[in-house]
Amino acid sequence: MKTLPLIALASLFLAAPAAAQPGAILGPYAARCAAGNAPAILVNVVGLKSRSGKLRVRTFGGPTSSWFEKKSWLTRVEVPTPASGPVRFCMPVSSPGTYAVDFRHDVSGNGGTDRSDGGGASGDPKVTLLDFVLGRKPSPKVTAVRVGSGVTEITITAMYLRNGALRPI
Repeated sequence: MKTLPLIALASLFLAAPAAAQPGAILGPYAARCAAGNAPAILVNVVGLKSRSGKLRVRTFGGPTSSWFEKKSWLTRVEVPTPASGPVRFCMPVSSPGTYAVDFRHDVSGNGGTDRSDGGGASGDPKVTLLDFVLGRKPSPKVTAVRVGSGVTEITITAMYLRNGALRPI
């Protein structure tokens, strides 16, 4: 008979909104990942060098030759950098398939690209400053994310320019 109060107490915690729980998911699609019943990518970003500016995450699909092109993203989410806590985004996709994800940390929040800004991509590809200068994109073999009918979770490590190379902090 004592199980009824425990069930009632547990249901209160389960019914709490995602924003009230530790590790809240950022952006407008948080409910999609919380429900877990539609294709989506839950992106965890680790290694931020500061808690200032803005964060942007984009998904890419279709032909791999168009991945990471400036205007070919499927979904884009941009939010102010949270002051603390995990950095997690839910990125919906239209159907199961293969996608890529990129991340940008605009440290100053000015919308431009500065030497202090950081970024990364799914699969944590090794990227050099020369790759950026020459416009080379990371390999689809490294950046591909295979998404099924539910939520696929990935982690992207933020990289910043240090000593002439892009590296994790």
